[in-house]
Amino acid sequence: MSTIAKQNYRGVYHFSPKEKWMNDPNGMVYFEGEYHLFFQHHPGGMTMGAMHWGHAVSKDLVTWEELPIALAPDELGMIFSGSAVVDWNNTTGFFEGKPGLVAIFTHHLDMPEGKPAIQRQSLAYSKDNGRTWTKYEGNPVLEHDTFIDFRDPKVFWNQDTNQWVMIVACGQTVCLYHSPDLINWTYASEFGNGIGSHDGVWECPDLFPLAIDGDHSNTKWVMLVSIGADPAFVEGSRTQYFTGDFDGEVFTPDEDSIKVRWIDYGRDNYAGVSWSDIPAEDGRRLFIGWMSNWMYANKTPAEEFRGAMTIARELQLESRQGEIFLVQKPVQELESARVQVLSVKAATVQEINTLLKEIHLESYEIIAEFTRGKSVGFKVRVGADSQTIIGINGETEELYVDRMASGQHDFHEHFVGHHSAKLEALDESNDLRIFVDRSSVEAFSNGGQAVITDLIFPGLESKGIAVFAENENDLLISLDIYELTSSAEQDKN
Repeated sequence: MSTIAKQNYRGVYHFSPKEKWMNDPNGMVYFEGEYHLFFQHHPGGMTMGAMHWGHAVSKDLVTWEELPIALAPDELGMIFSGSAVVDWNNTTGFFEGKPGLVAIFTHHLDMPEGKPAIQRQSLAYSKDNGRTWTKYEGNPVLEHDTFIDFRDPKVFWNQDTNQWVMIVACGQTVCLYHSPDLINWTYASEFGNGIGSHDGVWECPDLFPLAIDGDHSNTKWVMLVSIGADPAFVEGSRTQYFTGDFDGEVFTPDEDSIKVRWIDYGRDNYAGVSWSDIPAEDGRRLFIGWMSNWMYANKTPAEEFRGAMTIARELQLESRQGEIFLVQKPVQELESARVQVLSVKAATVQEINTLLKEIHLESYEIIAEFTRGKSVGFKVRVGADSQTIIGINGETEELYVDRMASGQHDFHEHFVGHHSAKLEALDESNDLRIFVDRSSVEAFSNGGQAVITDLIFPGLESKGIAVFAENENDLLISLDIYELTSSAEQDKN
C-alpha cells in the first residue's frame, strides 16, 4: 500500500508539497501558459521553521507539478511571503529582449537576545520561466524604521498611474507604496486604523479592481487582509475583505465595507491572494488560500507532509439589495476532473438515499438545488463513528458545516465546531455545491456568496454519503455527484 493511501490525508485534487511543511501561497503569477504557485516551505521539518519559497506549476489549476525550491534563506534572513509579477517592459533593467518574472518578498532576519526580528522587502528575478532565480544585489529595496511587523508585499502594475503599487502588512494596518521600477519605492498612504477586524496581526494583503455584476464600466477595488491567530480569538486566523475606491495612492473604503466581512466563514482558508498577470482575454481574478489555521496548523495529523491549498476560485463582485458582496466560484477547470456518479431530478430524500447506499467515495463534488425555506443537507465521509455534516438551515437561512464528529480532532480543543454563514438576498431556490477530498470540505451556496472551508481527518473507511431533510419525502430539484480525480492521481493508480 502506498504512503498516500495509508495516511489518507493528501488531497486528490488539492495541492500539497511532496514532503515537509507548507503554509501561505506566494508569488502567484501566470506566464507563458503556466500558473505559478510559490509557497512558504520548510524543507527541513513538519512545522514552520527556516522558511523558503517552494514552487509548483500548473496548466489547468487542477494538476500541479512541484519544482525545485525557488528561494532559500541567505545573510539577510529567511524568505517570508510575497508576490511575483511579469516585468513586461523591463522597468527593472533585469531583462533584455523579452519579459521575465520578478519576485517581491520579505526578508525576515531573527535577532539575538530577544530583540525584534527585522523584516525588509527584497527582489529576485528569473529569466527562464521561474526555474532559476537571481537575488537582486541591492537587496533590500524597502525598509521601515518603526514597524516590527512589515511583511507580505503584494505588487501590481497600475495602468492608470503608470507605476508599480505595493500593499504591505504593517502590524495592525497596511501601507501603500509606489515605484517606477520595483526598486525605488515612495510611501503613499496607510489604511486600517479603526476599521475591520483587529483580532490578530494583519497579514498577506491584496488589492485589485473588479467589475460589479460583470459591468466593466462599473468597478470597485477589493482589498483582502488576513488576520493572524490570537490566543484569545477562538476562531483563529481568517481573511477579511473591504470594497472601495483607489486613486493610485489612497484606498477609500465604501461605507458598508467598514464592518467586518469575512471571505470565508470556515476555519481553514487563510493568507489567500490572487494571481497576477492573468491575460486580458481571460479576464478572471483567480484566488487560492492556505487550507489551515494558525490556531492548530502545527498540530494537524500528518505523515511526510503538512499543509494544502484550497481549490482555485474565481472572485467576483455582485450587488444584492443595494449591497456589494465578494463571491467565490470554483474555477471551471475543475470540471475536467469530473467523472459523473449520480444525476437525478425531482427525487425525494428517501429515493436518493437508496441510490447513495451503493456509492462510496473519498474525493468528489456534490451539486444540489432545492426549494428555498427547506432545511436540506448532506453527510459526507461517513464511517462507523465519523461524519461531516454540510447543509442549509431553511429557517435561519444559513449555510453550515458541522465537523463535531468528522474524525481525528483531539490535537486541538477548538478544532471541533459548527461553522455557519448567512445567506444574503436569496433566490426562490437554494443551491449547494460541495467539494469533498481526503481531508477537507469546501461548501459554496447562494452563488458563492456564502463559503465555508474546513479541514477534516476521517478514517480510511469513511466513504459513505447521505442526504437529509426535515421529511424524507421532501423533493430535491436536482442532484449531481461527480468523483474528482487528476491526471497525477491517475498516474499513481
